[in-house]
Amino acid sequence: MTPPQNPRPPSSPSSGLARHLGLFGTTMAVMGGIIGAGIFINPYLVAERVHTAFLILSAWIAGGLLALLGGFIYAELAARLPVVGGQYAYLREALHPGVAFLYGWVLLLVIQTGGMAAVAVTFARYFLELTHWPVNDSLIASSALALLTAINCLGVRAGSRVQSAMTLTAIAAIAVLELFSLLRGGPSQISFRPLLAHRPSLNLALAFGSAMTPVLFAYGGWQTSSFLGGEVRDPRKTLPRGLVLGVLGVIAVYTSVNFVYVRALGPAGLAVTTTPASAVMRAALGPRGGALIAAGIAFSAFGFLAQSMLTAPRVYFAMAEDRVFFRTVGWVHPRTRVPVIAIALQGLWAVVIALTGTYSQVVNYVVAMDSIFFGLTGVCLFLLRHRDGKASSPSAAIDYRVSGHPWTTLLFIAAEWLVVVSTFGRDPRRSFIGLGIALAGLPVYFFWRAKSPEATAE
Repeated sequence: MTPPQNPRPPSSPSSGLARHLGLFGTTMAVMGGIIGAGIFINPYLVAERVHTAFLILSAWIAGGLLALLGGFIYAELAARLPVVGGQYAYLREALHPGVAFLYGWVLLLVIQTGGMAAVAVTFARYFLELTHWPVNDSLIASSALALLTAINCLGVRAGSRVQSAMTLTAIAAIAVLELFSLLRGGPSQISFRPLLAHRPSLNLALAFGSAMTPVLFAYGGWQTSSFLGGEVRDPRKTLPRGLVLGVLGVIAVYTSVNFVYVRALGPAGLAVTTTPASAVMRAALGPRGGALIAAGIAFSAFGFLAQSMLTAPRVYFAMAEDRVFFRTVGWVHPRTRVPVIAIALQGLWAVVIALTGTYSQVVNYVVAMDSIFFGLTGVCLFLLRHRDGKASSPSAAIDYRVSGHPWTTLLFIAAEWLVVVSTFGRDPRRSFIGLGIALAGLPVYFFWRAKSPEATAE
């Protein structure tokens, strides 16, 4: 079957949206989509699964390189299709509008909003630890989501400025942690002898693969900057540069802070410390250090929320533009020139999930779904290059091309789909629930196709 043609040419500007973001704002959107509260808390999961400094740091470097491969792929896709919706648009143009719709459907129902609700509650808990207010954490989480919804309705510049400020504050908190640990911490607990706890074996490979799961989760989020393609100045150049610079920046931040964790706590100490950032800062500065890093975690979580509120609503806007979602979601405010209904829809649903306390289950449902769509997006690059080669006038003006393609692209796809296989094997019940949520979008898609003749034109 011939895929339905999109009523709006993919190269055309998105109606009503303003291109206000430059390289700095785009780079901050990439970094803000990755750096969250997890890097302050979760590295112990990696140390639990591999037991030497060499393997711990290798896992973080390997995860960063895989994220960089993904950044390279999305950079070329962004250069080819610099439009609003990013990943949604790539799936729509290369595969089928139905595949793109399922991605947007799962993104709205669980991936983005569930993740935002979970991070909002993390923010609330550290905020209350600092302020000691006698308030329920779900109320603080909902208030933070509502505030960011309102800020982003004021315009893309307002949302970008808040997100950039919070991301820079989180990076500054990590820099302070590293500085005081190196200057006032005890003797180094790190040793690269022996490099491995035992000889290379299948068990070692499985352990390293298991350690990569929390690492890849920590690096997730760089792709969401592509959603802003319709609001970036000179997107064919700016988006690819922002993607690569942002991922490189996060690799430097993550690797350096994990070096500090291992240096201060040692591999064994890190494995039993569920809050390594707090442990390191308390060792260096006492109780003041614990309060300082709690503030850093709160700012980091708030920055992630700001980035999520800034980027993902552009997917729902693009769905409405394609006539496969409520038309009102595609409404752009004439003064602020942002999709305020799409922003409000995401904020409201995230608040509902935060108040009902279902965010932990929601996030578990969609791990496999997220990786499925990552792999499919890598496939999009093969299809778009193939079409370009067959075209009578190929796109010679692509400003960025993936180095090492097709091998680097195949490696990225294989790694993402290995995560899918391992997730279904480790937690089949929740994985199949996620698959069920995704497939439930099929009748909704066909309903909108039947309702909107523009979306079904052949």
